[in-house]
Order: sequence, then structure tokens, then C-alpha cells
Amino acid sequence: MRVFRPTARLAALLVASSLLVGCASSGSSEEEEQDEFAGVAERELYEEARGSLERRNFTAAITRLEALDTRYPFGSHAEQVQLELIYAHYELGDWEATRAAASRFIRLHPSHPQADYALYMRGLASWQAGRFSLERLKLIDISRRDLGASRDAYTDFSELVRLYPNSQYAPDAQQRIVYLRNLMSRHELHVADYYLRRGAYLAAVERGRWVIENYPESEATRDALAVMVEGYLGLEMRDRAREVLEVLIENDPRHEQLRGRTFEPRHVRAQSLST
Repeated sequence: MRVFRPTARLAALLVASSLLVGCASSGSSEEEEQDEFAGVAERELYEEARGSLERRNFTAAITRLEALDTRYPFGSHAEQVQLELIYAHYELGDWEATRAAASRFIRLHPSHPQADYALYMRGLASWQAGRFSLERLKLIDISRRDLGASRDAYTDFSELVRLYPNSQYAPDAQQRIVYLRNLMSRHELHVADYYLRRGAYLAAVERGRWVIENYPESEATRDALAVMVEGYLGLEMRDRAREVLEVLIENDPRHEQLRGRTFEPRHVRAQSLST
């Protein structure tokens, strides 16, 4: 009895055929996943999404909202779906996705009655992204870290207050602006202190001036004046230092670096300065 032995060419053909079958099966599986909501009416799919939101199953809600957004981009629930995607991503703690969804809504519907909500949520997402969980326990000073996300939040909240002063979200945004302004000005002063310790006196002076010009209402302006005085002392520009010192005394006569009307430098090796 002869045993059938496939030729090398036939063996290769059989392998190739099996790979094609595998790919076809894989593709079929992916199509089935993508067609999970095939044939589901817009209203029914929206009600499923709303039900998931009410049960706080945000992952399921997002899946259905995104399906609605893809299948019915001009449907009767289209704008509400986009708004609820912002909310669902935020509740799930996905700050980047929240910002992306909010930015998209603002771009597509700049005159929508809830455009202020989208802008507020975008700011909130950046606010959350810029915070440490231990901040409330005062175990860490977040003004010492990179503040890119916090700056984004400051920009969004400031824009909200400017564009929608009567928005229901404006009062909360304004309070967050005050906090962020103090946070970012303190961050700039940490950098200025670093420059003073390193002997980069001109850079320290410029940082102090930048705080005063950009955050004039922050609590850090008085320390910014002290930085400028000390920076000028390092540059051996005592006349300029004295001019700034007079402003410091006028605004904060009890500043920790003052002894009466005499300024005591902290980082610069220079004589005390009096007015």
C-alpha cells in the first residue's frame, strides 16, 4: 500500500490556505464585534446608554454612546450624545478623553446653549490631571512639579468666565482661577529661588517681574518683590534694588525678609539694604 506524501509545493499551498482561513475567521470575529449594535434603532441604543449612565456603568455607556455617535452622527440625540460622552469619560477618570470630547463639542457647536458646560468640563479634566492625590493631606507641594495641566485648566476657566460670565459654572470657575493663580505664581517663585541659589540673578529678577505682571492679584506678588530686590543685589544694582524695596515695604511692611526698613538677603552674599 502506497502512502501519500504531499509535495513541498502542495504543503506550502495547504499552509497558505489555512492562514487565509484563519484570517477570514479573525476578520469575521472583528466584524461581529463591530456589528454588536447592528440593527439597533437609535432610540433603543440611546436608552441603553442612558440606562448604563444611571447605573454608573460608564464603560458600557461609552461603548453605546460612541456607537450612536458613529452610526447616527446627525440623529435626534447627536448633540446630547456628545455631551454625555464628555461626562462619561470624566466619571471614568479618563482626563485626556474628556478633554478631547469637550474640545470636539466646542469645535462643532460653538454657539450651543451648553458650550459653557463643555468648556467647564474640559477645565475640570485638566484640573484633575494636574493634582496629586496627597495634596489635600498637605504631604506634597504641587507648585514644585510641572504645571502644564494646571495651566490648561487656568486657561479654560479664564475663558469660561470671559465668554460666559452669567454661566452657572462661572462662580466655581472663578474660585478655581484664584487657587490656580496662587499655585502657578508660587511655582514661578520656586524657580526664581533656584536661580538665586545658582547665581542667575538676572533670570531671578525676570521671574519676579513676570509674577507681578501676570498674577498681580496673587498672594505671591510680595515674595516676587523680595526676589527682585535680592536679584538686583546680586547684580550689584543697589539703586534699583532700593527702588523695589520701597515698593515692598509699602505693600508688605512685615515681610519675613524685612527688619524694619532693612532688607536681609537670603541667598545672595551681599550687605543688608536699607531705604
